[in-house]
Amino acid sequence: MAGRLRRPGWRDPRLLVGLLLIAVAVTAVAGIVRSADTTVPYYAAADTLTPGTVLARDDVVVVRVRIPDGTYVAPGEEPWGQVVTRVVGHGELMPHAALAEPADFTGRSIAVRTSLPLADGVERGSVVDVYLTRTDADEPRTELVASRLVVESVDHDSGSFSAGSVETVYVVVPQRDIAQFLDALAAKGDISVVGLAGGAA
Repeated sequence: MAGRLRRPGWRDPRLLVGLLLIAVAVTAVAGIVRSADTTVPYYAAADTLTPGTVLARDDVVVVRVRIPDGTYVAPGEEPWGQVVTRVVGHGELMPHAALAEPADFTGRSIAVRTSLPLADGVERGSVVDVYLTRTDADEPRTELVASRLVVESVDHDSGSFSAGSVETVYVVVPQRDIAQFLDALAAKGDISVVGLAGGAA
């Protein structure tokens, strides 16, 4: 009668070699997965952030990217309460260089009311020039009031104090220029807000 096949035991070299090969394969796959996932979590803007924004948790989301450390704000850091000093676009990583302490930020938001239509691209985060066309002289003349101001927000409303639609553009003005800027706005004339090519700062 032919002998029965014996089940391999734990001491069978073939079983040990098979287990070793499986362990090596699992370790290799795990190493490949770890090496492929070299991304690091960072904060990115949940929406367009403009200069003067006091950063809060709701202003950012966590994304994973593969970039060197040190340039951008990562989870675990506490930037809340710091002020944004430049435009950080929607989805853009939050740079350390775009944040400052409130005492170090001197920009102020000022409302500019204009009855002249705005270009479609003028919105939060846009960069604009502001012009004044004086009407208190025989010949109207236009002068530049301020250049490269960042738009904080735009309000469209049908004002009851004017015949047509009035648009209010809130722009961030450096503190050193505020007095001159307000003097120009108080002058008799028409204010124009002109968007610059390229859109955002």
